[in-house]
Amino acid sequence: MKARRNVKSVINIVAVVLLAFLVSGCIGDMFSKKPEDGQTSSTQPKSRKTTAVYYDFEDVLIPMELSVVNERTVVVSTPGFTSGIITLRGRVERRSLFNFFTNNMQKDNWTVLSQIKSPGTTIMVFQKTARTAVITIRDEQIYTYIEIGVAPTVAGEPGLSQSVLSE
Repeated sequence: MKARRNVKSVINIVAVVLLAFLVSGCIGDMFSKKPEDGQTSSTQPKSRKTTAVYYDFEDVLIPMELSVVNERTVVVSTPGFTSGIITLRGRVERRSLFNFFTNNMQKDNWTVLSQIKSPGTTIMVFQKTARTAVITIRDEQIYTYIEIGVAPTVAGEPGLSQSVLSE
């Protein structure tokens, strides 16, 4: 009888110790499934989501929130050069777009020539060796409209602007 009591006492002690480990999470970790190779866990960083793309101009990055307005877009491609005007629209704040284009155009090796801000319109002018880009951002009632014009730089006579843009 004494041996039976001792076995029951030992079993009770082991059960209490196991229960304490389960509650504290030590044994729970042994039974939890770990991510296999190729799977991500919640502690691993997730892949970055694409937030911007290049359209016809391969060095002018455009936010994904903007969509192309086809009826107001004209792009001409020749071997080695693409120029024209891409019109886009979206529900994005003008200040956010200004910051986006300022940062990303410089990353794509464009030089800032001029930036003009007015209450409803922002105009940004950038230049590379053989090209000039003009980005116009306009706030309208529902959407913000963006026009991105890229044209070859025209070498003119002394005293004339290096770039000639006309409407």
